[in-house]
Amino acid sequence: MLAGIAQFERDLLSERVKSGLAAARARGKKLGRQPGQRPKSDKLAPKVIQAVTDGRSYRWITRDLGINKNTVLEILKRHRKTPYDTIPSSVGFDRKYGS
Repeated sequence: MLAGIAQFERDLLSERVKSGLAAARARGKKLGRQPGQRPKSDKLAPKVIQAVTDGRSYRWITRDLGINKNTVLEILKRHRKTPYDTIPSSVGFDRKYGS
């Protein structure tokens, strides 16, 4: 009996949230996470690029700088002008990640 009431309340709550989000979208409100600053990533970018240029592995870079592998990949993606601009082909970035 109580489970049925709880489910009913949950459905009501879900419906109110969905209608509120729809109303916000209709007013032109942007929803979701807003793009922000990347202070740590931007500060470490020169070190990451230099380490990759020196032939260091992504695992070594992440361990040495204390950042995630995905952060290393994002830094490299942001700082490349052309596919072969700053990353030597011997590193294997182009073969492994298709760019």
